[in-house]
Amino acid sequence: MKFKSVFDIIGPVMIGPSSSHTAGAARIGRVARDLFGSQPSWAKIHLYGSFAETYKGHSTDVAIVGGLLDYDTFDERIKTSFDEAEKLGMKFEFIPETGNVDHPNTARVVIGDDESEMSMVGISIGGGKIEITELNGFPLRLSGNHPAILVVHDDRSGCIANVANCLYKYDINIGHMEVSRKERGDMALMVIEVDQNVGKPVMDELRELPNITQVTRIAD
Repeated sequence: MKFKSVFDIIGPVMIGPSSSHTAGAARIGRVARDLFGSQPSWAKIHLYGSFAETYKGHSTDVAIVGGLLDYDTFDERIKTSFDEAEKLGMKFEFIPETGNVDHPNTARVVIGDDESEMSMVGISIGGGKIEITELNGFPLRLSGNHPAILVVHDDRSGCIANVANCLYKYDINIGHMEVSRKERGDMALMVIEVDQNVGKPVMDELRELPNITQVTRIAD
């Protein structure tokens, strides 16, 4: 197995006892917040496998809440994330589940506010690395380790080409791309990992494309 850097071997700079259960959990929470686009007012976190069995001892719970507050893995405030969430008025609940999942470190994060709600499934694959495997019922594969754009659109011809042409116009290189849909002609989702952060002008232009209903970005 090849490693890109020494940090792939020794793990990330982090608060907490475990790169899988703490750093990975914090990243799951933070990506969920990024995808939601704002500070949620409530959260229900369903934990599976070893997450469900050891989340208190390994600080998985405080790490996920810290991520939802936009704290990075090394942020000292993760230790007091419960208190910080209370100050902001964010309600949260942890629900250990017994169902079978494909990966032992799995969390389903359901967050929302008075206007909207979002569901995301994330897994911690070790060394602080994560994958996002589901978003609002859409299966996907998103590492959370690179800048990404998520485009919700009507399942119509030309949508993918229009988005790709817009990124080409701004010299943005696509590193990985997946497309999924619920049903033919229904709602669809593009997940695009790119080589650099995407600025507001690009996001605004993507939102103006035909048949595009929502565009979200995850910064590096």
